[in-house]
Amino acid sequence: MKPTELRCEYAQNPLGIDVLNPRLSWKLEDDRRGAAQSAYRILVASSEELLARGEADLWDSGRVESDQTTWVEYGGETLSARARAWWKVSVWNEAGEESAASDASWWETGLLGESLDGEWIGTPFSGGTQNSSPAPFLRKSFTLDKPIQSARLYVTALGIYEFSINGARVGEDVFAPGWTDYNKRVQYHVYDVSDLLQNGDNACGAILGDGWYCGQLEWRGRERYGDRPQLRAQIVVTFEDGSTQLVATDSSWKYAFGPILESDMLMGEHYDARREIPDWDRAGIDESNWQNVVTFQHPNLEISPQIGPTVRRQEILPAIDLKVVNAWPGHNYVFDLGQNMVGRVRFKLRGKRGETIRLRHAEMLKPDGGVYLENLRSARATDYYTFKSDEIEEWEPRFTFHGFRYVEIYGLSQTPSPEAVVGVVLNSEIAKTGEWESNDALLNQLQHNIWWGQKGNFLEVPTDCPQRDERLGWTGDAQVFARTAAFNADVAGFFAKWQRDIRDAQSAEGAVPCIVPNTGAVPCIVPNTGAVDNHGIFGDGGPAWSDATVICPWTMYLVYGDKGILADNYDVLARYLQHLDDLSRPHGMIRSHLDAPGFGGFGDWLSTDTQDVFGTTRKDLIGTAFFAYCSRLMSKIARVLGKNDDAAKYEALFEEVKAVFNARFVTPDGLVAGGTQTSYVLALHFDLLAPELRAAATQELVRDIKNRKNHLSVGFVGSPYIAQVLSDNGRADIAFDLLHQTDHPSWLYAVTQGATTIWERWDGWTHDKGFQSAGMNSFNHYAYGAIGAWMVAKVAGIESDESEAGYKHIIFKPLLDPTKKLNQARAAFDSIHGEIVSDWKLDGENFTWKIVVPPNTHATVWVPVSGAAQVIESGKVARETLDFVGEEDGYAQFQIGAGTYEFSSLVEAT
Repeated sequence: MKPTELRCEYAQNPLGIDVLNPRLSWKLEDDRRGAAQSAYRILVASSEELLARGEADLWDSGRVESDQTTWVEYGGETLSARARAWWKVSVWNEAGEESAASDASWWETGLLGESLDGEWIGTPFSGGTQNSSPAPFLRKSFTLDKPIQSARLYVTALGIYEFSINGARVGEDVFAPGWTDYNKRVQYHVYDVSDLLQNGDNACGAILGDGWYCGQLEWRGRERYGDRPQLRAQIVVTFEDGSTQLVATDSSWKYAFGPILESDMLMGEHYDARREIPDWDRAGIDESNWQNVVTFQHPNLEISPQIGPTVRRQEILPAIDLKVVNAWPGHNYVFDLGQNMVGRVRFKLRGKRGETIRLRHAEMLKPDGGVYLENLRSARATDYYTFKSDEIEEWEPRFTFHGFRYVEIYGLSQTPSPEAVVGVVLNSEIAKTGEWESNDALLNQLQHNIWWGQKGNFLEVPTDCPQRDERLGWTGDAQVFARTAAFNADVAGFFAKWQRDIRDAQSAEGAVPCIVPNTGAVPCIVPNTGAVDNHGIFGDGGPAWSDATVICPWTMYLVYGDKGILADNYDVLARYLQHLDDLSRPHGMIRSHLDAPGFGGFGDWLSTDTQDVFGTTRKDLIGTAFFAYCSRLMSKIARVLGKNDDAAKYEALFEEVKAVFNARFVTPDGLVAGGTQTSYVLALHFDLLAPELRAAATQELVRDIKNRKNHLSVGFVGSPYIAQVLSDNGRADIAFDLLHQTDHPSWLYAVTQGATTIWERWDGWTHDKGFQSAGMNSFNHYAYGAIGAWMVAKVAGIESDESEAGYKHIIFKPLLDPTKKLNQARAAFDSIHGEIVSDWKLDGENFTWKIVVPPNTHATVWVPVSGAAQVIESGKVARETLDFVGEEDGYAQFQIGAGTYEFSSLVEAT
C-alpha cells in the first residue's frame, strides 16, 4: 500500500492558495482484496530537504488512527503569505503494516489577505457600446543585479490578459483571470517565473483583451462592467542573499497598440499581421513610439485567489473535410472538423500581403452547403486576418472563442488544403474521470455527445451554450446536469468557484438570480409598476433555476464527500431557504402562487406538451415541489454539519410544504394537477406522495408516455428525473423504451441525425420542418444530457451511498434492460478513492460481471439472479466466500471490501 495523487484542497501542488488550514487528500495504491487504511501520519516541512530527512518543522500529525484519506485539515504552524509547505503522508494498512511514504508534494500560499501591490493601469482609450478598442500592449523594463533564487508573478486584470517575460509567455492559462462579478470580485493568479528572469536587463508585459469585463457579454451590447481593460500585477523577486525586489504596475509602464484591432468573446477577433511589434516583450527595444499608461482609481471590489480550474487548450481537432461553396465574387471554403466544439481555429495559410480573409463559425450547414448562422443571433462569431507577407503564415486568435463544427473562410486567393485548418479545443481544466460504453452504438454516441456538451460549456462557469449571444451561467441548466457532470469529470473545484459566484449574486433578502454571475440580462418586472429589479425578491431566478443554490453543493458533497462546500456556503443556503419561506408563506406556502409578486419561473422549459416554451406544467406546482425538495436537502445538509436543531427545523418545513402540495395538487386517488409527465415526475421523485398513492401516480405517468407512443414530453425540469422515477417505481421497461426511442422527442433522435453534442431542443432540426426557431436553437446545450447520471447509476449500476458520501460505500446494482436491446454495459469512474468499475454482460441467461472496488472503500453488491441459481464469484460459490446478506427482487446481495471481483449468475429470459 502506498499513498499517491496527493492533493491540497482541489489541486495537486497548488500555487497561491489563500486557506490558512488547507485540507489534504490522497489515494491508496493497493490491489489486494480488503485493502484498507487503519492509520495515517502527515509530515509538513518548510523545505523539501527537511522533509526528505523526516524533519517536520511545520506539522507532524503523529500516527492518527483513522481510515480518512480525504479532506484532512492541516493542523500545523500558521503559514505566512507567499510561503511554500512541503508534505508527505505514510499510512498503515488494515493489518497494521506501515507503508512507504508518498512522494513529496507541496502547496504555496498566496497573499493571505495582503494587498496586491501595483496600480490599475491601462490606456486612455476605450471602446463603445458596440465596438471595441484595439488590444493594448503594456510593457516595463527593469534590471536585476543579484543572483536570483525565486520569483513569483501575482497578476489580475479587469478584462483578460496574456503576460510575458523576456519574450516567453507566462503559463498556459487562457482568458485569465476568469469570469466573476466584477462589481464585487476579481481573481488573481500566481505563477512561478523564476526561470524566465535573468541577471541584468529584463522586460515584462501583457496584452489585454476586453473579455467578460467590457466586451460583449450577451445580447445587450458591451461594457456591462466597465469601459476598458486594466491590468494590476507585481513580480516579487527573491535573491540568493534573501533580499527581495518588487516590480509592480505603475505609471512608469508604457503602452502601444499592435495587430489586434478588435477582440471580443462573441463577435470575434481582427488581426492585422502587418502591425505586429517584434520583441515587444523583450529588453532593449526602442520605446520611442510607446506612450505612458494611465493609472486608475482602485475599484471597490475584492481581489480573491483563484479557487477553480483555469481555461486551457485541451486538444487539437484536424479537419475531416473541405468543401468549396460558390460565393460571388470568390469562393467560400468550408472546413468540417467533424465535432461540434468550443474554442477557435489555428491555420497555416498562404495569402498576399494586405489580403484580409474572413473566418465564420457555425454548428450546422444549410441544405446548399453554406454555414447556418441564424441561430447565433447578434453574435458575429467572425474572425478576420490580414496577411503581412506572401508566405505561409500561422495564426490563432487570443481573446475570443466560438462554438462550432464548421469554419467558412472567404477571401483567399489560393485554394487551401484540408490540413490548413485545425480546431483548438478550449475548456476549463476539468480532468476526465468517467467512461461509459455499451453494446449499443447509439447510446455510446449519446455518452460522447454528453461529454462534449459538458466540455464546451464548462468554460469558466457552467454556461448554457457557447455559440450565440448568450454564453451565460444559467443556474437551471447547471443544477439538472451537476450529477452527470461530476461523473464525467473532476468538477469539485469548478463548482466550488461557481458556488462563490452564487454567494456574490445573492441579494440581501436571500434571492438568487437565474444567471450567475449575474449580468442583469434577464430583468424581473415589479408587478403593477413596470420597474426593473434585479436584486430584491423580484430578482429571484425561479423554481429549478435558483434552486441550484442548494442542489449543486449537495451534489458535490455526495460525489466528493466535501463538507467544506456545505459549511462555507451554509449561511447562503439558509438565507435562500428563508427567502423561499418569505415568498411563499403569505400565499399558504405555495411558491410561485399566481397571486404572488415577482417572477414565477421558467416552467418546464422547452417541454413539448405545448408550443409555449414554458410548457403546461403549472409553475406553482413546480415551485412548491422544489421548495419542498430544497427543504429536505437543507435538512440533510444541516445533519451532515452537525446542526441537528436546524436539521429538524428544515425537515418540519419539508413536511409542511409537502402537506400543502398534496392539498393543492393531488387528488385522493393519486392524480396530480395538470397530468403532465413532469408533474408526476416531480411528485414521485421528490417524495411528495403518500406511499399508497405512488402506484397510481406511476400508472398515470406510464399512461401518458404510452399515449404518446413511448415519447417524452418533459422539458428541462422533468427530463433529469423521468427515467429514475420509472425505474424506482417498477417500470424499468418504460424507462428503457424511452432510452431506446429514436424519434423526436427523445434522447437518441439528435444522435440519429449526426449530432456530436446535446441539442437545446428535442427538435432542433427535423426532416419535415428543418431548423427550429433561430431565436433559440443551440446545438450544444447540455441540459438534456442529464440522462447520463441514470445511465451510470442504474444501467451500469454504480451509485454512492448518501450516508457515506464520496463513494466511501459504493452500491453496485445494475438494472437489466427488459427489452434485451442492451446486453452489455461498462462504466469506470475515477473517484476520490480510486477507480470504480462495473462491467457486465448478459449472454442469453448467462450474466457475467466484473467490478472493481478501490482501496479503503467497501461496497454492497446486488447480483441479478433467478430462483435457486447460485451466484459464482471467481469460480467459487459466492455465499460461501463472501458476506451474503440475502435475496430481494431478483438480486442476491453481498457486502464486500476493496478489490477486483468477477461474478456470474443465471437470470430468467424475458
